Amino acid sequence: MALYILLAFLLFLFALDLMTSSLQHIGRNVAETILMATANPFTGLFIGLLITAMLQSSSTTTSLVVALVASGSITLQNATPIIMGANVGTTITSTIVSLGFINKRKEFRRAVAAGTYHDFFNILTVIVLFPLEYYYGFLSSLAAWISNLFITPSVVPVESRVTQFWFGFSPVINFLIEKIPSAFFLTTVALILLFASILAFRKLISNLLKAQSPEVFSRFFFKSQLKSFSWGLLTTAAIRSSTITTSVVVPIVAKKVVKLSQAAPFIMGANIGTTITAFIAALLNSNTSSTLSIAIVHFLFNFIGVLMFFPVPVLRKLPVGLANSMGKLTLKYRLAGFVYLLTTFFFLPFSLIFLNQDSIQTLNIVYEQVDENRKSFYTLVAKFNTRTQSGEWTKYPDTSGNIDAVPSLIYPISVRNNTLFVGKEMFLFNRPGFCWDGENVTGKFQSCIESILPSINISDYKFDSVYVCRVVYTNPIDSVVHKYYVSAPLKIYLKHEVLTSENDTKVVEKLIQFETR
Repeated sequence: MALYILLAFLLFLFALDLMTSSLQHIGRNVAETILMATANPFTGLFIGLLITAMLQSSSTTTSLVVALVASGSITLQNATPIIMGANVGTTITSTIVSLGFINKRKEFRRAVAAGTYHDFFNILTVIVLFPLEYYYGFLSSLAAWISNLFITPSVVPVESRVTQFWFGFSPVINFLIEKIPSAFFLTTVALILLFASILAFRKLISNLLKAQSPEVFSRFFFKSQLKSFSWGLLTTAAIRSSTITTSVVVPIVAKKVVKLSQAAPFIMGANIGTTITAFIAALLNSNTSSTLSIAIVHFLFNFIGVLMFFPVPVLRKLPVGLANSMGKLTLKYRLAGFVYLLTTFFFLPFSLIFLNQDSIQTLNIVYEQVDENRKSFYTLVAKFNTRTQSGEWTKYPDTSGNIDAVPSLIYPISVRNNTLFVGKEMFLFNRPGFCWDGENVTGKFQSCIESILPSINISDYKFDSVYVCRVVYTNPIDSVVHKYYVSAPLKIYLKHEVLTSENDTKVVEKLIQFETR
């Protein structure tokens, strides 16, 4: 049994490694589709919910999200709502299990209450945390801060993000990528292997613990609130699936082995235990802070939910009360359970997506660079959520006119208090003469707002409200003065000039093509 468990675990690591590597080579068109889909937080929330509801495994979804973040397909900010959605989507299984008691009137009400408790717990947590993430980036910022305590953050090329957890996989994965040119096919195979490994691991551990038999879960497991919570955490961490542990609770409550109030802490513990999968997946790419951050996001979401509804008796009764009310309603109107499923997992998310479909601004920009009289080009896809004031810049190499390529850099951006953050650098939209200090890979520098232009024409395009920023490095190696022209409405830079010691002004980078989508 131990050997089979080890093999299932190695299959999981291999599948995740293959997925990360194949996603890195999936090509711009597919990658941009993913970026577009997840740019809207409501869309990301629904994607996580729908995928998890279909696969009935939040472990698979979170592992996939970690791989996407590691490969550079999506940023931490865009991945966070998907994690939230996955936590709601995984609850559909226990609800479906509860509807299986529809022909047993005495047990049906208790079964539905137990099945929907997990729903209401995660839905209430989303109701509290999603607005905080949507408007302030609460979870992603907190997770990034925690991960930065362990890993030094840096904006690095996407190609250098992927590293094998065990280099024994490297020859096999490199061989597959070389012999099978279709990255989409490899990604599909990796997803199937990932799902299969989780199912195999789950079944092996379940058989070992005899988790498929409700009788095994005697009153011993629910003797106290803390003991119930601990067993939920440990059992789910071992099985790596809250779907099983929460679904097993349904018949236990339905058969009156324990009360729902006793089983509730077990379900909360299961929510914490299931986060171990994301941490295992993050170990594959532990050299970047974003992959660790998304695993921390998953933990923080569930941990904060527990902090809200476990210690305080009044709040603890809220999801229990809602679940019991749903049980009574479903007992009275048998179709209510099915209406609830359709509304919660399909109608409501689609409605939210429709109402927020116009909040994303997408710009395609081509820049020209001049270095020692040689010209080169690159494309920047700038996506910005006008409501959350956050988004990302995705840079694609473009030296031959062909932009169907893997992104070379991804910069998360956000605007707070008239300050534009690009990665770890910032730009202040302030009055002329205002200065601030900064530091990047070149060295320490001082930035000052030199002037604010009402409008400027660049490459036959007119831009309003342009801030001209003067940057001087204290490092004597870079003695030139830099000037950056930044569009305040669009949150993009338009031109980069340098002023040499001979007082010659030279344009080293400028926008040459601009398109709004």
